[in-house]
Amino acid sequence: MYLESAPSFEEFYRAKYRRLFTALCLVTGDRHEAEEVAQEAFVRVFERWDHVGLLDDPTGYVFRVSMNVFRGRYRRASLGLRRALSLAPAATDDLAGVETHDAVVKLLLALEPKQRAAVLLTAILDYSTEEAGRMLGLRASSVRSLTTRARARMKQEVVDPHEH
Repeated sequence: MYLESAPSFEEFYRAKYRRLFTALCLVTGDRHEAEEVAQEAFVRVFERWDHVGLLDDPTGYVFRVSMNVFRGRYRRASLGLRRALSLAPAATDDLAGVETHDAVVKLLLALEPKQRAAVLLTAILDYSTEEAGRMLGLRASSVRSLTTRARARMKQEVVDPHEH
C-alpha cells in the first residue's frame, strides 16, 4: 500500500498535472473550471503529501480528490443532481462511427458531467469501473450504468446527429 521512498510533491505535480488537467477539461467541458479544479485538488494533495506521497498510487488519489472537488462544485451549481440511474446491459460499440478527435470531444461535451467523467475514466484513461467508482464516489455498477447510457447517447449522435 505504501512506497518506501516518495517522489517530491514538485516532481509529482510536474509529472501528473497535464494528464489531470486534460481529463478535467473533458469532464467539466470548460478549460477555466478544469484549471480551478486541478489547482484545488493539487493544493489538497500538497497539504497531505507526507501521507499521500507514500501511497502506491498517488495518481489515483489526486484523481479522486479532483473528482470530489468537481462533484462538490457541480452539486452546488446544479442544486444536487440525484444518482438515480438504473442498470443497463454493457455497451457493445465503442464510438465506432467517430473518426476524429474533435468529434469525440464534441460528443463527450454533450454528455452530462457524471456520464462524461465515467466515460473519460474508463474508456479514455483505462481505469477499471471499480477504480473509477472510487474516484467518483460511486458504486462500480453506477459507473457501468453511466458509461452504458453515455455510449448509447454518443452512438445515437453518430447515427443521427440531427435528431438531438
